[in-house]
Amino acid sequence: MKDLTRRQFIAVTALSAGFALAVHPIAAAVITTDASGLLAGEVKIPVKDGEIPAYRAMPAKGSNFPVVIVIQEIFGVHAHIQDICRRFAKLGYFAIAPQMFARQGDVSKITDIQEIISKVVSKVPDAQVMSDLDATVDWVQKSGKGNINKLGITGFCWGGRIVWLYAAHNPKVKAGVAWYGRVVGDSTALTPKQPIDIAPTLKVPVLGLYGAKDESIPTDTVEKMRQVLKTGSSGSEIVIYPDTPHGFNADYRPTYREQEAKDGWKRLQDWFKKSGVA
Repeated sequence: MKDLTRRQFIAVTALSAGFALAVHPIAAAVITTDASGLLAGEVKIPVKDGEIPAYRAMPAKGSNFPVVIVIQEIFGVHAHIQDICRRFAKLGYFAIAPQMFARQGDVSKITDIQEIISKVVSKVPDAQVMSDLDATVDWVQKSGKGNINKLGITGFCWGGRIVWLYAAHNPKVKAGVAWYGRVVGDSTALTPKQPIDIAPTLKVPVLGLYGAKDESIPTDTVEKMRQVLKTGSSGSEIVIYPDTPHGFNADYRPTYREQEAKDGWKRLQDWFKKSGVA
């Protein structure tokens, strides 16, 4: 990655308080989790070339909490991802969602989804993401509040793909849950490997949650991933929900499917408990 000046770096210095403009109007089903009994809000994560904002939520009292890294969709760490962190905190976790696009731009202010992808998301190197996540885990450890020996990761859409990759990257990860993350794709300078490439040698158990009616992730690619995972020894599993679209856990969007979302959330909790995260 070419050197950036301090002025150029950190295009995003703070998190959005609401929802990304591209997802408006917000659906009536939106879930709002209050912060009572929690310590929740924005923090700054030191990284190699500056700092990035992140949203952190954990119980207000206690320490040594199991840790869950929450990886954003293409819309950044907006209100929905922040709420997911609070849901985890209510369950006793130290949850943190770092802003993965901080250097490339503020996606919360862009109204067109294709523009978000072309101007920001497509310019984010996997190596940068892995490094920033490493820095996030290091920050959590230094906080004295999170127990990184009980480290889990979950992510949605763009973040779902990252879950697979980071589970292969960091041996400290105990388990991952990838919600409708792309598993195949072209190898490029910025994205040299896809989840299916690391599937045979993956050692961390990852639960993949997918919809059979996902227009952006063909079911045949998910089935292929499932078969390749069987050649390895990670114990990973994939669930494909019938008649279910992409983004079925996004309660703020029309794609939300309450039954499948609740089932996925229960499976996530069971998966983390079984894998030594909880």
